[in-house]
Amino acid sequence: MSENLKTIRELADELGVSKKKIHYQVSKLDTDSIQRLDGTIYLGKSAISKIKSNMGYSKVSELDSLGIQNGRELDSGLDTEKNKLLNEKSEQINYLKEQLIKKDGQLSIKDEQIKSLVEIQNQTQNLLDQQQRLALQDKQLLEEYKAEIKDLKALTMAPHDDGKKEVMAQNQPEPETDTANSQPKPKKWWRFGK
Repeated sequence: MSENLKTIRELADELGVSKKKIHYQVSKLDTDSIQRLDGTIYLGKSAISKIKSNMGYSKVSELDSLGIQNGRELDSGLDTEKNKLLNEKSEQINYLKEQLIKKDGQLSIKDEQIKSLVEIQNQTQNLLDQQQRLALQDKQLLEEYKAEIKDLKALTMAPHDDGKKEVMAQNQPEPETDTANSQPKPKKWWRFGK
């Protein structure tokens, strides 16, 4: 077949429309401009141009020169706006990058501060533990001293009481039962721990 002939499918793909639309346009054409071969419809150049004109497609040469000029001006304006927007976005991105760098710096400073505070907290905890151990040792020593003082009192009181009883027994005759109870006992002049 000739290179100038196209199938309905090829024309539909070229124009970006459905095959039904092309079939409808083919049904309006004369049968002389259509060729059939093995059940397939082939369209010649004249048929293709008639279908395109019926569907509103036209060649570039047929376009209005004013429309082309307007399109170029519009493209130029769009390019200018696009460049302006790109510059603005680039400036915003640079600003945000600077902010990120500043924030990263601040975060690293905060990390260092937190690290030093944790070290101080650990030192404080160690000091508190040492203080508690020392307080426990002091308490144990105090208990030991109290026990020693109590033992010393017991030792110092025992000989004094025995000696006084012997001295009193030697100096005084056997008292009568009634008079012995009526006489006051001598008071001790020391009192430890009470």
